[in-house]
Amino acid sequence: MEWLKLIGILIIVIGFTLRLNTIAVVLVSGIVTGLVSGLGLNQIMDVLGEAFVRNRYMTVFVLTLPAIGIMERYGLKERASALIKRIKAATSGRINDLYLVIRTVSSAFGMRLGGHVQFTRPLVLPMSEGADEKNYGELEEEDQEAIKGISAASENFGNFFGQNVFPASAGVLLVAGVLDSNGYPVDVLNLAKYALVMAIAIFFVGTAYFALHDRKLRMKYKKKGSK
Repeated sequence: MEWLKLIGILIIVIGFTLRLNTIAVVLVSGIVTGLVSGLGLNQIMDVLGEAFVRNRYMTVFVLTLPAIGIMERYGLKERASALIKRIKAATSGRINDLYLVIRTVSSAFGMRLGGHVQFTRPLVLPMSEGADEKNYGELEEEDQEAIKGISAASENFGNFFGQNVFPASAGVLLVAGVLDSNGYPVDVLNLAKYALVMAIAIFFVGTAYFALHDRKLRMKYKKKGSK
């Protein structure tokens, strides 16, 4: 009945599908997985507590929220939008293409440059919206939502595929540690090498994705007789 140990994955899938509380779903998944694996409740609590203490530095990003809020209150989004409107060739796709490169390279060198809260929401998104408003005038709601989507995508692509290029990143060390503990020793440099291939591939995928987005908007507003 080894497959029962994977029940935690099923719980997460169901919980996320039903849009239940994320923390509660993950916590229940961890507890159930521990129980079916033969751990006692006290042992499970010990594991969860140790994991929280080891990774408590990940909550430091919360300290950036007040600073971002103050800057937005005093016109950060408006200034970012006004700045990008001065650049004639700017489009939302090109801006996110550039950000994808910057985000991937910074992640590959282990630098925490961006993030949805710290960078995408207050800077990349307003610049993307400003560029398309300059080109097409007032945007429809569905197009505004599409711009939000590609802005989030550029952050996700760059962060997810770029971070594992850095050999000392948490993701690479986790994969290496799990494989090694199961009798499959691997070199972290080899893992990073294959991650580099994926990072390069996602750049081309992202570029095509953003170009299609630009083309879709251009054709749509051209038909409407916009400038």
